[in-house]
Amino acid sequence: MAEFVRLQRHGAIALIIVDNPPVNALSQPVRQGLQQAFQAADADPEVQAVALVCEGNTFIAGADIKEFGKPPQSPSLPEVIEVIEGARKPSVAVIHGTALGGGLEVALGCHYRIARKDAKVGLPEVKLGLLPGAGGTQRLPRLAGVAKALDMIVSGQPIGAAEALEHHIVDELFEGDLVEAGLAYAQRLIDEGRGPRRTGEQSAGLEGADNAELIAAKHAEVAKRMRGLFSPLRC
Repeated sequence: MAEFVRLQRHGAIALIIVDNPPVNALSQPVRQGLQQAFQAADADPEVQAVALVCEGNTFIAGADIKEFGKPPQSPSLPEVIEVIEGARKPSVAVIHGTALGGGLEVALGCHYRIARKDAKVGLPEVKLGLLPGAGGTQRLPRLAGVAKALDMIVSGQPIGAAEALEHHIVDELFEGDLVEAGLAYAQRLIDEGRGPRRTGEQSAGLEGADNAELIAAKHAEVAKRMRGLFSPLRC
C-alpha cells in the first residue's frame, strides 16, 4: 500500500487516512493507495464499514498539478472511484477544509458524506479550461439536482458545508475531531444496518424537473454571458 495512504482497524471499522501534504493531492501513489486500501477493507470479513479521512488542513483538494501534461499513470481516478463506489461495505467520506475537483469526486464515490461546518466543496475544473473527468458530472446531479449541479460545474465556484447539506451533497455536518466524527458515523451505519448507497445509482435529484429544458436554458445563458469561452459551454 502506498505510503501516503494508511489503513487502520478500529473494531469493525476500517479507517483509511490520506496524508499527502500540503493539500492531499491525488498523485499516483495516493490513487494507488486509496484503491488498495478500499480493496483490502472490502476483502476483510471483520470490517463492516469504512471511514475516509485526510490529515492536515484539508480533505483531498484535487489533482496533483505536477502530473499535468505527463502520460497518465495507472490507476486512473475514475478506476479508483469505481472501486470505492462498488465496495460491499458502506463508506463515509469525512470532509474538512476543501473537497475540490477530484477530491469531491472521491467523496461522491463514497456511499455517505459528512462535512465539518467550515468545509467547502466544489468542482472548479472549468477555471482551468477543463471539466470534471472522474464522474462528477454524473454523480453530482443525482444528489443535488441538475440545476444546482449545472451552476456548480459551469461556474466552478465552491459552496459551503451548510449549502452542501441543503442540496443533499453531504448527509450531515459536524464539529470537532475528524477521526472521532468519522468513526462515530461509521458505527451508526453499522448499528442501523445501513449498507452501501451508491451515488451512481441514485435518482432523486433527477426527478421533478424538465432536465432537458434546464440544460438548454443554461446553455443559452452561458453562450450569452460567457461569450468566447470554450470550457463553460462544454461543461
